[in-house]
Amino acid sequence: MSDTARSRYADARAAFGTMSTAMITPFTPDGALDLAAAERTAAHLVKLGNDALVVSGTTGEAPTTSDKEKSELLAAVRGAVGTGVRLVAGVGTNDTAHTVELAQQAHAAGADGVLVVAPYYSKPTQAGLAAHVRAVADAVDLPVMLYDIPGRSAVPFSTETLIELAAHPGVLAVKDAKGDLHATSTVLAATDLAYYSGEDALNFPLLAVGAVGLVSVVGHVAADRYRAMVDAVARGDLATAARLHYEALPLVQAIMTTAPGVVTAKAALQLQGVLADRGTRLPLLPADDALVAVLRDALKKAGYLS
Repeated sequence: MSDTARSRYADARAAFGTMSTAMITPFTPDGALDLAAAERTAAHLVKLGNDALVVSGTTGEAPTTSDKEKSELLAAVRGAVGTGVRLVAGVGTNDTAHTVELAQQAHAAGADGVLVVAPYYSKPTQAGLAAHVRAVADAVDLPVMLYDIPGRSAVPFSTETLIELAAHPGVLAVKDAKGDLHATSTVLAATDLAYYSGEDALNFPLLAVGAVGLVSVVGHVAADRYRAMVDAVARGDLATAARLHYEALPLVQAIMTTAPGVVTAKAALQLQGVLADRGTRLPLLPADDALVAVLRDALKKAGYLS
């Protein structure tokens, strides 16, 4: 690895940590933002092993929170976790001007970096996608993590676009939820972008091919195991990392395949007594009793609920 690549990786770790959870946004029973619950949840997640949190991502129900709520939430979480924990603000929208505004707002509220998803629904060309990212990266003095999740955005970051964007000094990392290990490996071989797994089912494989960390949903429950997995891969102990991967699979199944992750993560936190209310904002519905029973069983089997 070149000195430049080492420097960029160090910058990415400083901005984005190595074990992060895409944090849920708590609401009161009447649907209002619950900042006190957000503070408690953030503190719990840090205690569990996260050195970074993503605030106002998809799991944070960013599409249904206002700009003012996003700023208040980030400031509250910063107050709860202090300056030693990295905070990454989800700012991506399908409106470049609005994304720039959210990035600037996040900077003012204390974010260490921003997460920029490919613009959804609009289906821009790759040239438009690259222009969108550069507009954000040029407008704010914060490192950018790209969010490559074509299952939600409809448009992937192509290998060529990722290699192109790696030349921008502000674009340091990729949250990879594309599910294409070959494409990921190609970009890793060609650039010094720091990769983070954004798909819990592929955490171990992505770490094994060179990802430096995770942005997890299952981390609401299992950040301690995932922290151990990241550390095991970093020291070359793939056998331990593989064991932890297999131990986490039932939780991945329960949390990531039965309903949207935010729904199951909130229910899991409520079962553990971390969160008082598992309510979501429409169009999402909270977990029903049958789903809560499935989650209760999975948490008990994994040792996260007595």
